[in-house]
Amino acid sequence: MTVGQVAKQLGCRVVGIAGGPDKCRYVVDTLGFDACIDYKAGPVAAGLTEQCPQGVDVYFDNVGGEILDAVLARINLKARIVICGAISQYNNTTPVRGPANYLSLLVNRARMEGMIVFDYAARYPEGVQRLGAWLRAGAIQSREHVVEGFDQFPDTLTMLFEGKNFGKLVLKISDATA
Repeated sequence: MTVGQVAKQLGCRVVGIAGGPDKCRYVVDTLGFDACIDYKAGPVAAGLTEQCPQGVDVYFDNVGGEILDAVLARINLKARIVICGAISQYNNTTPVRGPANYLSLLVNRARMEGMIVFDYAARYPEGVQRLGAWLRAGAIQSREHVVEGFDQFPDTLTMLFEGKNFGKLVLKISDATA
């Protein structure tokens, strides 16, 4: 959600993808995205056709799998795909599935590149300053879903993979010495 908000601050048209009407409403009404596709309500490909009729220029992916495939089918010439994660693939009991529509990268002369936050460690102060200013000004929002207690770890982790959290999922561990 942060990436989309940053894109809005930089003047981009932003379409989110979330699971459920409440999350989609939050993305549009609170975070200010232009639209949001509910992946639980129907095929993402149909939502992309409706919400991105001109195609997709930039996609930030942390899901992989079918959603990435749907986006690759809609990319524009010289599109950029940033891969930061692939949560749909983390618990596979079979080999990880790569993008089925990867030839779209060739046809559209697009670029897909992985990114890990540590790649930008030298720029953390810049990020903290800019994001902090936007947060203080109310230009971007942050939402945390906090679960308390180390004993809740297994159920909390499962929430992450089932999309049951609403916001950044945080496990708060109480200080045993307090």
